Order: sequence, then structure tokens, then C-alpha cells
Amino acid sequence: MSVGCKCTAIMPASENNRERPFIIGVSGGTSSGKTSVCQKIIELLGESSAVNGARKVAIISQDNFYKSLSAEEIRLANNCQYNFDHPDAFDTKLMKATILDIANGRTIKIPDYDFKTHTRRKEFCEELHKCDVVLFEGILVFYHKEIRELFNMKLFVDSDADTRLSRRVLRDITDRGRTLESVLQQYTTFVKPAFEEFCLPSKKYADVIIPRGAENLVAINLIVQHIRDILNGGIIKRANGHQANGHQANGHVKNGDHVNGGGDFVPERRLSYQAVEGARPH
Repeated sequence: MSVGCKCTAIMPASENNRERPFIIGVSGGTSSGKTSVCQKIIELLGESSAVNGARKVAIISQDNFYKSLSAEEIRLANNCQYNFDHPDAFDTKLMKATILDIANGRTIKIPDYDFKTHTRRKEFCEELHKCDVVLFEGILVFYHKEIRELFNMKLFVDSDADTRLSRRVLRDITDRGRTLESVLQQYTTFVKPAFEEFCLPSKKYADVIIPRGAENLVAINLIVQHIRDILNGGIIKRANGHQANGHQANGHVKNGDHVNGGGDFVPERRLSYQAVEGARPH
């Protein structure tokens, strides 16, 4: 990958002239604080959710894209023998189609997954209207190349393993109706091994690594400032590692955007940033 290769970023972001949203992938281990980081970013941006309304910023969870399980798979899940942390547990095809629709400014319907029945609730879904920034969070959003190349920025939330486990226990017991024994069994059998095999290796694809999650306000403020620059049209074009305002971008050219003849989003060249404590070279 050549630092001298030119690339074009999202077009100037005037209120009425935004053609494509800025899509941010947020990954990290189970209960690492991904959603909290996303919510803090929205809070600092001073924006509200774009779900069920034409506002500016939205959060989408990869959890909504779990596959509905068959009767046999539900039996396994109820006995803590189904691996929800494996890449095959997600509907990758639907996830990719959804992100592409978002990138092309289309209104989409977000599936609603019921963790108690392990099926999608067809009667419930949320509409996401065209907006400026979309945060797409999940444990394996960087695993598939075809998915991660659709993100304009990639964040990895890095939290202590004991902290993640304690949060997971509380969440699964309170929100998903599970017993302590089943949560711990699932964690040791599937969650921890899957994190080490699938999630942790994808950390190398992150543009920014955020230690301590939402507590790391220094990191989050830097990210928010970058988003504000885009929303305000402050970053128009990036070439040779420089932003349009002449400041050096601390990163290198990597997998970015262009528009094909039909006007649809096509991943090609993007700029990566390593602007926060803990970021790793690609």
C-alpha cells in the first residue's frame, strides 16, 4: 500500500449536500463497552438517534443480524451448546446488503433478534433513514474482509477480560433470562475461545484502539472531533497522507471509497488514522 496513492474522502458535508453517510465499525470483545462508546460519541456530537426519524446519527448492533435458529439449534442453545460467537452465527449476506444500502442513502429495516427464543421477530423492525453518521458495532464486524472494507473508520474497544466477563454475566442474567451457571458455561466453552480465535486477531484492522472503553474520553474526543470535521465539511479531500486543510494525517492509504458509474458506493481506497493511544500499525 503506497502512501503516495491519492484517495477521495466523503464529499463536503453541508446540511443539504451530504450524499453518503460516514460509516464507523466498532469492534471489541463481548461486553467490552462498544455500545457505551457509540453512545458517548453521539452524546458528544450533540446528536440524537436516526432510528425512526430523519436525524443525523445512528447506532446499529451486529446482534440484530444473528440467524434465526432451527428447532435443533434452539435445543442446543437452550443447553448452552450453540456457539453464538462464531462468524457463522451471523447473517453476513444480510449484514453486507444492509451496510451497502446505508452507504447509498437508502432507508433500511433493521431486523429485531429475540435472544430468549433465538429467532427474529418478524413483526418488529426499526427503520433507519438517511443520516450523516452510522456506528455499526459488534464482536465480529471486522472479521469478514467484505464487511470491514465498507467502513470509513474502524474502532476497537479494548477492555480488561475480567471486566468483560462481569458485564456479560449481569447482562445475560438480567436481559436474556439466563442462569449464572449457563452464562459461565457458555463463556468458558464458546465465548472466550471464540474471542481469541476470531475477535482478537481482527484488532489489527482497527484504525483506532480505545483502551478502557467509554472511560477513555481523550480517545473519544479525538474521534468526535474528526467526525465533526467531516460533518462540517472540514475534510474535503485527502491525498498523499494529507488532509485538505494541510495537516498531516497520522496514517496511511488503505481501502477507500469511490463511486461507480451508476452512483452506488464501491469500496476502493480509504485513509486510515492511528491518532489515539494504543493504535497499532497495519
